[in-house]
Formats: sequence, structure tokens, C-alpha cells
Amino acid sequence: MSKIRKEYIVKGMTCAACVRTVEKLAAKVEGVKNPVVSLASERLIFETDTEINEEKLFQLIKSAGYELEKPQDTRKITLGIDGMTCASCATAVERSIGKLEGVLSVSVNLTTEKAIIEYDPSRVRISSIKHAVEKAGYTANIMTTQSYDKDRERKETLIRSYWNRFLFSSIFTVPLLIIAMGHMLGVKLPSFISPEANPLNFALIQLLLTIPIIIAGKDFYLKGIPNLLRGHPNMDTLVGLGTGAAVIYGVFATIQIALGNYYFVGDLYFETAGVIISLISLGKYLENLSKGRTSESIKKLMNLAPKTAFVRKSNGYEEIPVEEVEVGDILMVKAGMSIPVDGVVISGNSTVDQSMLTGESIPVDVKEGSKVIGGTVNLSGVIEIKATEVGSDTTLAKIIKLVEDAQASKAPIARLADIISGYFVPFVLLIAGITFLVWFLLGYGFTFSLTMMISVLVIACPCALGLATPTAIMVGTGRGAEMGILFKSGEALEMTHKVNAIVFDKTGTITEGKPKLLDIVPLNGFDKAKVLKLAASMGVKSSHPLDKAVVEAYKGNLHKVEDFEAIPGKGIVARVNGKEVKIGSVKFNKSNTRELADIIKKLSDDGKTPVVVTYDGRVIGVLGIADVIKPTSREAIRKLKERGTKTFMVTGDNKRTALAIAREVGLDDVMAEVLPENKASVIKKLKSEGYIVGMVGDGINDSPALVEADVGIAIGSGTDVAIESADVVLMKDDLNDVVNAIKLSDATIKNIKQNLFWAFFYNIIGIPIAAGVFYMIFGLKLNPMIAGAAMAFSSVSVVMNALRLKRVKLD
Repeated sequence: MSKIRKEYIVKGMTCAACVRTVEKLAAKVEGVKNPVVSLASERLIFETDTEINEEKLFQLIKSAGYELEKPQDTRKITLGIDGMTCASCATAVERSIGKLEGVLSVSVNLTTEKAIIEYDPSRVRISSIKHAVEKAGYTANIMTTQSYDKDRERKETLIRSYWNRFLFSSIFTVPLLIIAMGHMLGVKLPSFISPEANPLNFALIQLLLTIPIIIAGKDFYLKGIPNLLRGHPNMDTLVGLGTGAAVIYGVFATIQIALGNYYFVGDLYFETAGVIISLISLGKYLENLSKGRTSESIKKLMNLAPKTAFVRKSNGYEEIPVEEVEVGDILMVKAGMSIPVDGVVISGNSTVDQSMLTGESIPVDVKEGSKVIGGTVNLSGVIEIKATEVGSDTTLAKIIKLVEDAQASKAPIARLADIISGYFVPFVLLIAGITFLVWFLLGYGFTFSLTMMISVLVIACPCALGLATPTAIMVGTGRGAEMGILFKSGEALEMTHKVNAIVFDKTGTITEGKPKLLDIVPLNGFDKAKVLKLAASMGVKSSHPLDKAVVEAYKGNLHKVEDFEAIPGKGIVARVNGKEVKIGSVKFNKSNTRELADIIKKLSDDGKTPVVVTYDGRVIGVLGIADVIKPTSREAIRKLKERGTKTFMVTGDNKRTALAIAREVGLDDVMAEVLPENKASVIKKLKSEGYIVGMVGDGINDSPALVEADVGIAIGSGTDVAIESADVVLMKDDLNDVVNAIKLSDATIKNIKQNLFWAFFYNIIGIPIAAGVFYMIFGLKLNPMIAGAAMAFSSVSVVMNALRLKRVKLD
């Protein structure tokens, strides 16, 4: 069985310790290989080559306090149902839809006149569901809900939840803080709650204000504490223990006050718990709000897809949901409309803006036979297209999936954070316990020791560690997607900036991949125009690429050609005006004058293929045909060399042509006359010499070399095989994007290192201060409330730093 990639949504994670726990538990299930969890995208991804016990996987993850969900292989739609008048109508609609094979669940609400249907799109079509409603005597209007929208709604609900918790807890925290700490600011409390006049009321009012705050932060206790008991402590555990200890001690002090021990009035720490919960709720709100911005590139791509399409029917055009478009449907796309799906133009001419997908600002002209991509915009004329790829097979859908996969993956640099995060929370708990014991044994009393312990618990921030890498990867890959540079994984994103040698394929990569007539050297009294007309008249009957290049270069009337014959490997021969005309190699034309030899040598030295034209036994001209170099190739290779990157070319072409092209673009070295199957060996040799090798190619014969390279880079206009084999896909035919990919990789890894540095630095400095290491020397002590604020905003700072990648300037 080949390797299968599995993906699940993980709910309930709050920090890097959660990530480590889920990965460890998943690895315990037989068949699960290389489990990777992303805190930013909330995904568990792994490979398996066997059937896994999914029930065991779900139970293990649930036992640790988290939830697994299958991603939406199925779809959910909402249909508006017209014509229902009673409960029997709703039952009839449910029964009619429920009979369809592929419908997993259906719920009809008579009051809202809507039906919510979950179905398998591979087994049933939306049109069939609508037809079933019509058969039951009602009409249905489609309102589709994509899985991505559902995920976005869930995240938006979470953001609102944290904001509401913050607002709710703040309502009680502000008066609690004023009552508890107001005297320090000169605020005089009414006598009935004054600590001097009525100490019990002073304590009870604080307790009453704290209870709603505890309810708002119930997740810290209902999830964090059980996770400690399960042996998988996380950030919620630290906050739950810290604030819980403050509240429990506050209740103890209140009881002591009620018993007449009024000196406990100075040992109430309710405000500490209240402020910490409020601040962390605010921090979580800001963190999730920022995290939402990391996936904006996906949202932009999703929004490119039009919702409807005009499909040709027997009586004209009908507007249907784009989900109902089938392969082979004929669609009309008016000027200004987005192209619904991938297809081929069958009538009309226009220009298409592909910048949203490729980053290329110049519109592309399309005519009959041109391929068009779903999501791009038709700028001018009306065109008809035949759908070739629909649904998840469209280029746009594949790009979205590729970017989502890359954002959910891990870069090797993340392993350092993962390893440390796995030990981080237990280490903090140990430090907190030691802090309490040391201060207590030194005679500083229970209250002082408890305060120090709470500060240690709440300042430690595994969230910042867990977010350092995935947020940067999400923003970096998203920025790349906007510019037409697609990284397939976090590993590819990290490795690209390390590349110090790049091997280019020639045809279609450095060159256009299409021969062009560049030179006409007339001989024996003929001029260029006559030689070209004669050659084009012959070439129009040939299918050879060199002959097609001649035909494309000529615009005008042609000679009448008779007795045409193509001789493989040599050339073409025919009669024009009763005279024999031969076009082909020197040997085919049997000409060997000194003048001709010099012309052929010069053309060959310039990397051009010489084609000799003879008329009635006399050489009348030599054509120089070459695969021209792309306009951006020289500039891109110059930029790579400026970065200190070695540049090579590997080609099956002859050495003379290859050397001419290498000289023109400024390559360091060239390997010519290399068979397709040997290209990978060239890569392997360079790797053995210590190079980290990138391979840039576009053809099927490049795929083994793309796989062998440390980083395979496919030109997006190339074959699907090349794109499938590569680690990075360039949507444009612009080699400057090779430089841009390296720049973006470099910027992203620097950003990750910054994030990790600040996350480590924050904890390395913050925990000792909170533990009171500097108290004995400098009298420096960290209030638990300040510790809570610092912890809450450390995660936000990491995410905000990652968002700076959106402004990375590319060429």
C-alpha cells in the first residue's frame, strides 16, 4: 500500500505543550508516521501505509482534553425551501432528499423554511438534491456553505468569545481592583466595605466580584487542571493553577477574617486572579485576531472563485452555481466577469488578467484554443470556453490546497521549539514549586511565597514558543502565493534560502522553449525577402518546429509548392516554379564552399541552428534558427551570482549551442549533451561536492532531477509531472521568481529565528525575575498581575512580528 496522507482538525489547543502532547499521542497509534501538529492552523497531519485504528486515535486525543474532527470531505449546503405549509411538508422534503444515495443527513426547518443537507459530492450532485425537492412538490434555492467558510466562522466565534469574556470579566475586575488596591492610590472606600471598619465586608465583596470572573475563565480550570492530572499540562494548567491558588488562599483568608483574625485582610489576592484572567482573555482575543490575519492570502484566493457560471443550454444560456458545472460544459464569460473554471477558449478573443494567481501584471491575450484558468478575470471581449477542470481539480483549487498544506506543515527549525515545549510546562511547574518552598523555608511566610509561585506560573508562556514558527510559515507561504510563488511545505520554505548552487534546464526554462528565426544570410544574388518567402512556402507544409519558426516569421503570399516530401533527420524537398528546392542540413544540401562553412560556423558559435536553402542546385541562403533566451534570464542569473550562488545549466543540446547560451546569460558552468535520465546524476554529483542544490525545470524529463535536488523548482507553465515533483512552483515564466523565492525563504527563516529568540528570551528573563532571583540583591519583585499582562502580550508580539512578512519586498 502506498503512503496515504491523513489530516484532522484539532480543537482545544492553546500552546506549544498542547502541540507536543497531540503529536506524542498520535505517534502511539499503529501505522501513524511522522505526525505533525500546527498550532496556527489547528491541524494534525501524518502519513500512513496501512489502515489505522481511527477510533483509538480519537479516544487518545480526547483523553488528553482535546478533540479531533475530520476535515470536510463532505459538504454542507443550505437550501431555501418554498411552498411548505405544515410539519408534513417538512417531513416530505426530508424523506425525498434522504432517499438519495450520498446524502448523509438532512434537516428541514419549517419556521425558517430551510433545509440543511450534508452530502458526499462524489456520489450526489446538488442538482439531484434540488430535483428531489421539486419531485416532492416544492422548490429549492441553493445557498452553499464551503468548509473554509465554516472554519472561518468557527475562528470568528472564538475571537468573539474571547472578547466577550474580556468585557464580562472587566466589568467585575475594575471595581474589584479599585476596592482591593484603591487605598494605594488614595481612593477612600465607604465605611461599610472599608478594610479598617468592616474587614469581613471588604473580603466578601471581593469574593463576590471574583466569582463571575472565575466563571468567565472556567476553561482554565475545566481544561487546564484535568490536563495536569492526565499528565499533559499546558498553558491553561499554568494559569488555572496560578489564579486558582490565589482564589483558594483568598477564600481561606476570608474565613480567617470571619473567625476574627483581621490581620488576614492584607492577604487577599482576589484581584490578582481577576486581573490575570481579564488580561489573558484580552491577550487571547488579540492573538486570535492576529492569527486570523495570517490566513488572509487563502481568503483572497477563495474570493477569486466566482459563485455562478453561464452554461449553454438548448434554449440559450442559464446561470447556475459554479459547483454544478460539469467537464465538457460550454460556458459564456462576458467582459469584466471572472472565469468560473479551467477551460479552453472555443470562440471569441479577449485579454485575461491573471495577476491574482500569478502575480503577473501584464494581461494575457487569449483566442480560440487558448487555455484559461478559473478565477482569472476576462477584461475585454465575450468568450466561450469548454470546461476542462472543475471543482477540486481546477488550478485555483489546487493552489488553495497546496498553500493550505504548506501552512499546516512544519519547517525543520520548528523541531527545536517542539522539543523544548514538550518539557517546558513540567519545568515551569517544578520551578514554581521550588520557588514556593525556597521562599517559605527562608522565612518569608506563606503569602510572600505564594505570590512568587503565582508569578512564575502566569509569566511562563509556551504559546509564544508554539506560535513562533507556524505563524511565520503561514504568512510567508501566503505572501509567496500572492506573488505566484508556491512553497509546498515548511521544509521547502526553510531549505530554499540555504541553496548555494542552482542547476537550470535550458529549453523552456532559460529559453522560451520555442524556436525562432533570428538570421537570414542571402547568397548568390538572392535577397532576404525572396529566401524567406521560398522557405516559408515550403515550411507551411511541414510539421517540424524549425519549419514552423520560418512560417511564423513570414507574413505574405506564398509560392505554389508541388511534390513536397519530408525526409526525417535531413530536411524537406519540393518543386517551386518547376525548380527543385531543398531546405535542411549542410549534408542534406551537399554544399561545402568556404563562404558557406564560415557562415555556418558563425551561426553555430552563436548558439543558432543553421538551415541551408538551395534553389535549382544553388545555395541561395542560410537561416539561423534558435530557441531564444527569455528576457529575464540574464537578470535573474546576475542576481543569483551577486548572492554568491553558483549557476549551472544541464541540457541535452549540443555543446556548442549550450556554451553560446551559457556565455550570453552568464552561467558559471554548463553540462551539455546530457541524456534526460542522467540529469539526476548531475545533481547527485554536485551534492557530493558539498553543494546544497536547487534544480529549476519545466519538463517531464526534469522530474527525476527535481526530486533528486535539495530544492526542486518547477516553472508553472511546465508539465503537471514537473510541478508534482517539485518543492516550489513558480506560476510565472520569470526566472526572477527563483531569486524572489530565495529572498522570501530567507526573510521567513529570519522572522522565525527572531520569534524564537524573543520567545526564549522572554521566558529566560521573565521566569527568574518572577521567581525572585533578583529580590535578595536588588529588591526586584514581579507582581503576578504584571506577570499575567506580560504573558498575555508575548504571544501577540510574536504573531505581529510574523505579520511583517506581508511587507517583504520582492523584485
